[in-house]
Amino acid sequence: MLAEKQALIRQEVEEGTGAAICLEEDRSGVQTAIRLWFADLERSHSPIVTLRPTGLRRFEAKLAFGNFAADTIRQMQQASAEELQLARALVASVASSANLKIANGQTTDDWIIDNGSFTIIAEKRGIESRFDDDSVAETCRELVIPVLAAMAELYGYDPIEESAPSDQEALTEGAVKLTVVRRRERNPRNRLLCLRIHGAVCKICSLIPGKLYGDAGAIIEVHHLQPLSLSGDPRPYDPATDLIPLCPNCHRAVHTRRPVPWTPAELRSKLSSD
Repeated sequence: MLAEKQALIRQEVEEGTGAAICLEEDRSGVQTAIRLWFADLERSHSPIVTLRPTGLRRFEAKLAFGNFAADTIRQMQQASAEELQLARALVASVASSANLKIANGQTTDDWIIDNGSFTIIAEKRGIESRFDDDSVAETCRELVIPVLAAMAELYGYDPIEESAPSDQEALTEGAVKLTVVRRRERNPRNRLLCLRIHGAVCKICSLIPGKLYGDAGAIIEVHHLQPLSLSGDPRPYDPATDLIPLCPNCHRAVHTRRPVPWTPAELRSKLSSD
């Protein structure tokens, strides 16, 4: 049944990691599993996460490396201290919802990928209706995405978002124009950790969009307390202290003051003054 969820799994994992993902069925066990790896690497050269149903209400996600991943591992070992810190925080976040085991008894605070035998195993139990879309998506978010996102951080994926378009107007509706824009990196792994640390609840008005909109999705945004547009050189962000989740209304409201947005406390005081 998990094989029928491949499109859902790929979408969730690509959005969560910021990396293109390949996947395939693994029929080597009693129940069909799904293997996932980075699309720009051959499977044998990539870190691989295998998501497997176990027991009656359990899923296991196991990270391992392909047989010829030595060059990939060497590149990951060159990651900066900040990248390693974020990767460890991503893996540590799994422990809030699953049993976590890291190779050779290493801990979430000090693990390193020393060779191709490195593994991480996360098991989540007590999953009701585990093959429903919502359950599969939640399992991906809690087990697969943080682990693969940690590997993406070490490997060096950095997706880029374009800034707002320039003020130049097209001469006619629908006209095609070439615009050169400044682009600044926004790391989806920071967003992932921010929401796992703070929860998907607005830190100004306390709205929980997921409860309000239901099937329409949890509409939550991540706000940089120091705006990216005001920063000079790119710098690492600590999701615990530099980022907060906001509902779209509050996020828009804090940016009505420019160039320095309203602080959460300032905007919150405006709400309480009504």
